[in-house]
Amino acid sequence: MDTEFARTFLAVAAAGNFVAAAQRLHVTQSTVSARIQTLETQLGARLFRRGRGGAELTAAGQRFLRHAKTLVRTLEQARHDVGLPGGYAGTLTLGGRIALWDDFLARWAAWMREAAPEVALRLEIGFEEGMMQALVQGTLDLGVMYTPQRRPGLVVEALFDETLVLVGADPACPWPDPDYIHVDWGPEFYAQFSAAFPELPPPAQHANIGWLAYQWMQARGGSAYLPLRMVRSALAEGRLHRLPEAPSFAVSVYLVYPQGQAEGPLVRALEGLRALASAEGDTGGEVQA
Repeated sequence: MDTEFARTFLAVAAAGNFVAAAQRLHVTQSTVSARIQTLETQLGARLFRRGRGGAELTAAGQRFLRHAKTLVRTLEQARHDVGLPGGYAGTLTLGGRIALWDDFLARWAAWMREAAPEVALRLEIGFEEGMMQALVQGTLDLGVMYTPQRRPGLVVEALFDETLVLVGADPACPWPDPDYIHVDWGPEFYAQFSAAFPELPPPAQHANIGWLAYQWMQARGGSAYLPLRMVRSALAEGRLHRLPEAPSFAVSVYLVYPQGQAEGPLVRALEGLRALASAEGDTGGEVQA
């Protein structure tokens, strides 16, 4: 079987429809449809139920899902193994949101180098949608993110709660702040923020990652909700300031990895992430501006 058919199947399963899968694969929708049709003919079973709501896996599609992931993973693993540097026994690919690479995942990477020096690491920055697709397709071993989607064959495990605090470049920053930068921290944050500030008009500045808001504040001032973990040293040094009376919010950080794949390098990776997350919870208390 052509592994490109398996990749296309996984892309449709991850996206939930043929149009989005075609966009992700950079091919036409007719190409995706033709590949799925050919695959269904080869297997002698219908893999998707097509409808207005998209493409939903049939019972046969659910059963083929793990085989497709195995096909793709085997090919990817072969590529990694062939290209392994001398002295390394395995490889691990981890993706995470950029805010989580600030301190937390960087410390995990350092831990891995000490605890599992025989494992070569491939480290990536990503958003939830892309990481979930990569996990389904088998090109990512482990994802660390804020708002994972539930997908068949993937384990979603709560790691720790991230504390988001409202900080500004100016200690006299007013609230509401006309220069407030609204960061998209996902639906958990949005629900808490809307409940706390129901009268607040729509902000004029938006950022899809906290790092952008941080850079913006350094260059132009303003305020934003950022992870306490990320700004702790800036608060202690007086480069940023907590806005008085502003509530803090909590959003959950999750591990996502393939079901039944927790072996070898992945076991060590999970061990280190859980240990660091436990320590993060122990030191995640409030600090004063």
